[in-house]
Amino acid sequence: MARVTCELKWLRGLLQCLGVYVRDSMWVYCDSQSALHLVKNRGCHERSKHIEVDCHFLMDVIIDGTIVTSYVPMGSQLEDIFTKPLGATQFIALRDKFSIHNLHAPT
Repeated sequence: MARVTCELKWLRGLLQCLGVYVRDSMWVYCDSQSALHLVKNRGCHERSKHIEVDCHFLMDVIIDGTIVTSYVPMGSQLEDIFTKPLGATQFIALRDKFSIHNLHAPT
């Protein structure tokens, strides 16, 4: 989540350099409920010391409204269609979310 947030902040800065100002918050979807819990609750636990810097960075950008985080179940992540081999049922379900129904239909 920290890496994605850095990329989003960089893209927002690039757009501002080009004269495009994005005022809305950017959404970051995550399938790890524990990561979302760590970021939304100020107290980092003893077992999370190695990621404490990332937690504080994410907490800061959430508090200032730069990003908004949300949970997405593992089976509903749209990028899986591009990155993982899927079964036919899951592939069709994700493909339909992109509104692509027949790739080979004449236009």
